[in-house]
Amino acid sequence: MRATWKGAISFGLVTIPVQLFTATEEHDIPLRQVHEKDASRVRLRRVCEAEDVEIPYQEITKGYEAPDGSMIMLSDEDLADLPLPSKKLIDVLAFVDAGSIDPLMFSKAYYVGTSDKAAAKPYALLREALTESGQIAVTKIAIRSRESLAVLRVHEDTLVLQTCLWPDEVRPAAGITPEGDVTIRPQELQMAKSLMEMLSQDFDMSALHDDYQEALQQVIEARLQGIEPPHEEAAAPAGGKVIDLMAALENSVRAARESRGEPGSGAEAAQVHELPVRTGAGKTSAKRAARTASKTAAKSETPARKATGSAAARSAAAPKDTGGKKTTAKGTTAKKTASKTASKTASKTASKTASKTTKKAASKTATAKKTPQKRASA
Repeated sequence: MRATWKGAISFGLVTIPVQLFTATEEHDIPLRQVHEKDASRVRLRRVCEAEDVEIPYQEITKGYEAPDGSMIMLSDEDLADLPLPSKKLIDVLAFVDAGSIDPLMFSKAYYVGTSDKAAAKPYALLREALTESGQIAVTKIAIRSRESLAVLRVHEDTLVLQTCLWPDEVRPAAGITPEGDVTIRPQELQMAKSLMEMLSQDFDMSALHDDYQEALQQVIEARLQGIEPPHEEAAAPAGGKVIDLMAALENSVRAARESRGEPGSGAEAAQVHELPVRTGAGKTSAKRAARTASKTAAKSETPARKATGSAAARSAAAPKDTGGKKTTAKGTTAKKTASKTASKTASKTASKTASKTTKKAASKTATAKKTPQKRASA
């Protein structure tokens, strides 16, 4: 790998001779501009306006147009000899927390390597100090004909210099965010967090790839073979508004679980449904419905218990003396039968069973009352 810059890192009285290597590269399929009629190349030519002739690249230099229209020539030597202290020096200005720099300011990244063996120890010292403190170094560097703000940070076991935009180069975001107050319900936030957790499990950044490049390569291969290239199927038109945000979140969590081979309905969704959420006009949450069902069951069970208890009481009191006379053996038997029937009926909760038992007990009691009267008249 060829170095793109050579100089030194300076913090305090410590100087580390280093060189920079480009850390990133963009893979792209080169496409040429061609004439549609005959597929011939379309080239850009450097033409001098005064002479109306094409000139070679070696005769081109840089210039600055003054406000009065005159041109000030700047040679490569002028740009190389700029009076910049950061021209060959990465000057550390301060050490700050890693999260204090907005990633929006980050630009191009360079691996930082040493220039000689003597720089190995101070290089390792700076690397370990940054790692232990969790900080990054704010620096300035002159590279590619301009001075840039930059930070030094640790990537794996290597120092990385990341150039940054100057603070006044970042545009303000005023007027872009949605206007007006937006109310986020706790259950919506909880479901969104559940979806975030599901999408984050077993995520591998290294497994990602450029789908656009693959699709473009397929089209090129099809054209080379003289066949029809693949086309994307027309997607269904998306709706212009969100109908039910909660339902969309629930369906997203369910789809994420099913893609991982897990059950579609999770504990998170159940917990959210326990909250008093209205999903539409006249519909209550599952918790409110459960509470209502519980009260209804309690009310329906109470009359049955009362009926059973009153039947048992009437049955037990039925075979008493009538007109001051003692009951016969049949009256005693009826009393025992009524008592047993009342005991069995008391253990049942259904109101129908209690009603039937009450009728049987009343019938036996009536029989028991009539028998002494007939024998007394005889």
